[in-house]
Amino acid sequence: MDTPANTNRIPDDEPYNRLAGALRLLALYVAVAVLLYFSRPALWSVVAGAVLVVLGESVRFWAAGHLYKTQLLITSGPYRYTRNPLYLGRLLIFTGLAILVNLPWYGSWIAVALVWTWFFGIYLRRKERVEPARLERAHGEAYRRYFEAVPALFPRLRPWPEGSQERWMASRMARNREYWMVVGLVVVIAFLAWRALG
Repeated sequence: MDTPANTNRIPDDEPYNRLAGALRLLALYVAVAVLLYFSRPALWSVVAGAVLVVLGESVRFWAAGHLYKTQLLITSGPYRYTRNPLYLGRLLIFTGLAILVNLPWYGSWIAVALVWTWFFGIYLRRKERVEPARLERAHGEAYRRYFEAVPALFPRLRPWPEGSQERWMASRMARNREYWMVVGLVVVIAFLAWRALG
């Protein structure tokens, strides 16, 4: 059983909005479906895009095995290099998918530009405005040291020496349901590879 050592839990300031979460998930599925419908994958785009997707999902899979869903201050594994490894993985996956589909009329590069603009202009700015304040209220000086030493997204070259030494746990990865992301990405890459080679 996964029993976290850190019992200093973060208060839930805002209850999870299930409807908003479901709508975001639906929007993601629709966006992927549209990309797949208009895709014109070539062997080069599948290889280049898959490299970024696999790299991004590897970061997410690593992070999911350390994360105890917003309740604890996690500073082990990839969190010793970046405060937001899940977001970094997501950015790499989005970028890789845009390249994988190889949309006509430079559509893939337009998609990459739109994703990066949204990610850095809206998504990450909002997350960085809300989450650090909540974590600092819960963990005080410990989080302030972490915040000042570890970048928000692009990782440090060396791990933060004060990071915890907790190991990756399959139970945490399963609780965070990251295996569904792996399955979905394998299906998408296989489908686009089949189209590129067909």
